[in-house]
Amino acid sequence: MQAPQDTKPRWERRKDARPQELLAAALDQFVERGYAATRLEDVARHAGVSKGTLYLYFANKEELFKAVVRDNIVVTIGAAEQDAAAFDGPSGELLGTLLMRWWTEIWATPLGGITKLMLAEGNNFPELAQFYNDEVVARGSRLITQVLMRGIERGEFRPVDPVVMTQVLIAPVLMLMMWTHSYMPTCDMPPITPQAFMDTFIATTVAGLQAPAP
Repeated sequence: MQAPQDTKPRWERRKDARPQELLAAALDQFVERGYAATRLEDVARHAGVSKGTLYLYFANKEELFKAVVRDNIVVTIGAAEQDAAAFDGPSGELLGTLLMRWWTEIWATPLGGITKLMLAEGNNFPELAQFYNDEVVARGSRLITQVLMRGIERGEFRPVDPVVMTQVLIAPVLMLMMWTHSYMPTCDMPPITPQAFMDTFIATTVAGLQAPAP
């Protein structure tokens, strides 16, 4: 059986796809240029539309940036939250899956450039930094903290401060992201295999958190 064809006129199909094309172009520009140096006319040109067309969908650069974050990073966090809520296995397995997912779906991709951008420019744009903290940092951290609390309550993890431990877990992955997106391409440093790094980090973390046998 043939798949049903889209019967919309080509110009209308193009119009429907345009917000996603603009978001993809904006992601490329923000990652390549940074927030301050990105101009809306450059995003429009990169997407193959006029600047006026871009304004039909996004009021300004701040709203465009927020849409990029929400359409990519926030969506990924939301899916991870749903999967974690439905997970019924060991907490160590869940924690490892979430950490690896954060790496493979966000920080190992061009989206890691958004985190790098916020680290570099967040102080210059406090409202944008607050938005990113509220919708990405705080929400992602809360999910990790909940998994740690789950493991402690089920007797799978030894008692630790889950908030502090969340920060401890985020730091190495954040450093790997910086190595991958900044230092490794430009500096003569020993090669790092991200997958091997993450496998070792997760295995060491889960072993360290494991509650002693009764």
